[in-house]
Amino acid sequence: MDMTFSPQEEEFRSEVRRFFQDNLPQAYSEKIANGVDLEKAELEDWHAILNTRGWLAYDWPKEFGGPGWGPMQIHIFNEELALAEAPRVLAFNFKMLAPVLMKFGTREQCSHWLPRMLDGTDWWCQGYSEPGSGSDLASLRTTAVRDGDHYVVNGQKTWTTLGQHANMIFCLVRTSKEGKPQSGISFLLIDMASPGVELRPIRTIDGGYEINEIFLTNVRVPVGNLVGEENKGWTYAKYLLTHERTGIALVGDSKRKLDRLKALFAQEKASMDTQERVLLSARIARVEIDLTNMNTTNLRVLASVADGGAPDAESSMLKILGSEIHQELDSLIRRTMGRRAHAYLREDFSSMGASQSAGVYFNNRKLSIFGGSNEIQKNIISKMILGL
Repeated sequence: MDMTFSPQEEEFRSEVRRFFQDNLPQAYSEKIANGVDLEKAELEDWHAILNTRGWLAYDWPKEFGGPGWGPMQIHIFNEELALAEAPRVLAFNFKMLAPVLMKFGTREQCSHWLPRMLDGTDWWCQGYSEPGSGSDLASLRTTAVRDGDHYVVNGQKTWTTLGQHANMIFCLVRTSKEGKPQSGISFLLIDMASPGVELRPIRTIDGGYEINEIFLTNVRVPVGNLVGEENKGWTYAKYLLTHERTGIALVGDSKRKLDRLKALFAQEKASMDTQERVLLSARIARVEIDLTNMNTTNLRVLASVADGGAPDAESSMLKILGSEIHQELDSLIRRTMGRRAHAYLREDFSSMGASQSAGVYFNNRKLSIFGGSNEIQKNIISKMILGL
């Protein structure tokens, strides 16, 4: 599945691989391999290890504190990150909010907020979805009314991933009801410790706790926490989502999961009847071909943003393909395991391996929904690429 890389790129890959071998705590990689979530302190520790090497914000330009890598280096780093079973960095900080600040924020906002991401001062979460405003995000109802040097925010956000760990949240809020729904939205940075912010946990189908709902009641936010222009937040939101959708293609993770699936199939196929063995063999071959094709598309998209641009509708293609391939791999792992792929408690994950569990299968059904459902991505593709 690997493409041909230049000697310089292979040397870089070796450097990254050695770094993970020498610096990645084994306890963290074991947790990732077994599908166990890292504690907040563990992820912060991993962030500090990467930051010491200068690789925490690995896809940032040098002027903002990143290494200034090109798209191929970023691709190689992501692959090695997955192959090493290393924790991914907090996407809300480094892959979502940071690009928006660099593109649309003021110099003062970048100087204040970006270093706080690097040194671990701030843990961000995302305030986009609301009850009734998920894929139809433009229908959001959380309001922000200007009152002197502050906005007064009222509303509710939901599906807020890792909000229980966050001290800051970037929110889409409605600052005007005039014109189209998209034209009255603003992008606001809110301190989670502000009076009037209430967080409530939501339990997922696998028994885990990673998402929340957040209630905002008369929350006062300084006007200086507005990113860009008032009522222009929809533009910034779309820019953020293109980066998020590219990131959740999960190419490296799918490659690692495919390797596990093939090893598991080799171990189990002797006990299968002929029909089942042939069917699974064909499906594994099909998903490997799809993953190879997606990997090529991912490289093309990365090359297109090498000069600081944002991926276009191609990111929607990656989002669809990435989620469907990852879900197919989960399904095939369960199918290959047969009766052993029963549901069991999360505390059993350390011994059983969550990548082979019903819990992970069910949890990853969300991949085709969050970040904009796959149905919405198809609408974007038909409009922006096909002109329909």
